Amino acid sequence: MKLIAISQRVDFINSRGEYRDSLDQSMHIFINHCGYTLFPIPNKLGISIEELLKDIPISGIILSGGNNIGDYIERDKRELELIDYSLSHFKPILGICRGMQMLANWYGIGLLKVKNHVNVKHQVHGEIDTMVNSYHDYAISRIPEECDLLASSPDGVIEGFISEKNNWEAWMWHPERDEEYNPIFIKRIQNLFQ
Repeated sequence: MKLIAISQRVDFINSRGEYRDSLDQSMHIFINHCGYTLFPIPNKLGISIEELLKDIPISGIILSGGNNIGDYIERDKRELELIDYSLSHFKPILGICRGMQMLANWYGIGLLKVKNHVNVKHQVHGEIDTMVNSYHDYAISRIPEECDLLASSPDGVIEGFISEKNNWEAWMWHPERDEEYNPIFIKRIQNLFQ
């Protein structure tokens, strides 16, 4: 079994006063379709990522979507730990939506508020040229210096970037939410985590 570690969103259940880590079930199905199994990473556990993953043979890391950076500090810290783990253990990362924003944040890149990118589909152009879904209010303000543009939308919003140096890829869309999985995304995931 080939495992990919994945970060989880935080949901607050007001009626119970509970904070829960969660992951859309469609992400498990999509990643399984790509040939991998997800290993969800808790946001609060009391041990470091190094301790948690010391005996877990992961092929890489996905920083998942959901929540804005700064909403839940424990999630932000956990994802920064995962980025550090990626660098120290030479593990690839795929950042999806918020995950792309977190990778850009790691480089010191800020976010911009955008319009007409929530619950719509649009074309992207660049190395990745296809139709994508869109669920984001914020976009990164520029491409990090050591990275290259993967895709942008017709209105000029950066929709994807890649760091060959760190073996990171980042997408603003959610491949798991498509009714029919895009073979372009499946192939890129398989190439990234091989």
